[in-house]
Amino acid sequence: MAEEKSGKKQVMVAIDDSDCSKHALRWTLAYLKDSLADSEIILFTAQPQLDLSSVYASSYGAAPVELINSMQKNYKNAALNRIDEGTKICAESGVTPKKAMEFGNPKEAICDAVEKLGVDLLIVGSHGKGALERTFLGSVSNYCVNKAKCPVLVVRTKA
Repeated sequence: MAEEKSGKKQVMVAIDDSDCSKHALRWTLAYLKDSLADSEIILFTAQPQLDLSSVYASSYGAAPVELINSMQKNYKNAALNRIDEGTKICAESGVTPKKAMEFGNPKEAICDAVEKLGVDLLIVGSHGKGALERTFLGSVSNYCVNKAKCPVLVVRTKA
């Protein structure tokens, strides 16, 4: 169920560790800043679930709790650092974003957040994968274009 609207349009920029997502955020702030003056910018990042199978396998199924806790904390901190980096990019343009983070498959988490947060426009970067690579690896931007419950703007880096 969508959160109650504050009257402002909700624009979500999905970011990850890639240069293309930072480019999408910078592009949005440079080219759409005036259009988005009455909108709320939401920085969103999705962190895939931490795969601990190799840790359990290497410790014969009895990994130390401290190790698991440390890995989970570092994993969460990586996502928080990504949000902090995006917040600094926004601050350079005088924008204070809302922040959101989820754990799970990024493309599904982004689309779920769009619905949950009542997003009016989703902005994503494009890695510029070729058709073959997209076929085998999938494309977050392509998935969002087809599944998100709002318009999606895909920002490509210059070729």
